[in-house]
Amino acid sequence: MRIHVTGASGSGTSTLGAALASALKGRHFEADDYYWLPTSPPFTEKRAAPERLSLLTNHLNAAETPVLAGSIVGWGPQLEDSFDFIVFLYLDAAVRVERLRQREMARYGYAKPEFLEWAAQYDDGPSEGRSLAKHRAWLEARTCPIIEIPGDLSVSERMAAIVRAAPDLSFDKVPLHGWNG
Repeated sequence: MRIHVTGASGSGTSTLGAALASALKGRHFEADDYYWLPTSPPFTEKRAAPERLSLLTNHLNAAETPVLAGSIVGWGPQLEDSFDFIVFLYLDAAVRVERLRQREMARYGYAKPEFLEWAAQYDDGPSEGRSLAKHRAWLEARTCPIIEIPGDLSVSERMAAIVRAAPDLSFDKVPLHGWNG
């Protein structure tokens, strides 16, 4: 079973991806860990596209139940069409940007205004990177089932929505009410 969780920055893809991987006794991966080179400060230098694709593909192939969080739009069909299903999270911009601001403050002690401005443009389409229109077009082109989960829901509510949409998915004795978000 290979799962991809995607959506706008701040929509909860990392949190849900980690929860799914834990519940499925799988391995959680972050697209940003492959897109960006490890730098200090982080997220300043992109990894070459062929290198990131090869690295991520090799890691996903080596994992029994990989759960990938983040965006892989434009990474290539061999990766993009390799999932059993995709979960698409949609969340209002004001909620997402506030989450991002709080996350950045907790991690780094500051939140870059240009990053928050970029993230706030998702619904209308920033000039570069993720946008709702790009994600919707990308999702339309996928070959696997898509589970769309809109709204500011808890992790347990999102996990329950996934189980309803994919009833053959088994969380092996992991109580859904044990997740909080």
